[in-house]
Formats: sequence, C-alpha cells, structure tokens
Amino acid sequence: GVVELEARHQTLEGEVLRLFDRQAGMLLARLQAASPEAVTSFAHTLKGSARGIGAWQVAKAAEAVELAAGVGDAAALRGALKTLAAAVATARAAISELLRTPVTQRRS
Repeated sequence: GVVELEARHQTLEGEVLRLFDRQAGMLLARLQAASPEAVTSFAHTLKGSARGIGAWQVAKAAEAVELAAGVGDAAALRGALKTLAAAVATARAAISELLRTPVTQRRS
C-alpha cells in the first residue's frame, strides 16, 4: 500500500543521495590532479549527476570547471575548482543532513 511505497521511495532517495555523495567526493579528488581533457570529462560527469539530484550550485560550478578546462585557462580553472570544491562540500553537508532527518520531519 501507500506505506510500503513511501518506504521504498525513502530507500531509493537515500541510495541515490549516498551514491552522489560518494561520486562527488571521488570526482572532486580526481579533478585536482587530472589532465585538462580528464578534467573536462570528470566535470561533465559531475555536472550531470548534480543536475539529476537537483544540486544546482554543484552543476553550475562543474560547468564552469568544464568550460575553463576546455579553453585551457589555467587561472580560471583554479578559481572554478575552488568554487566547485565549496559547492560540493555544501551539497554533501546538505545530503548528510537530509539522510539524518526523517522525511516526515522535512520542510516542503
């Protein structure tokens, strides 16, 4: 019934958020030492994943990294990576909080 459906939804939501949390951390670490071509690819992957869960600031920051790496602008890339790192940290903190808070206690 409805209760079982809600429980499955909560489980799936948690799994997706945990997956993004792990992936974002891994990709951010890889971005720091990657070649420009790899940076473009990793940033593109992170941008898509962020959009998939509604982490719009991460998506926007990942896009800026992707663009800076694509044109070879080292200074812009350094700045964009710092912005991305901050956005990922904020998103990961929000995910952690969401996973600790029961759905019934969340504000809509």
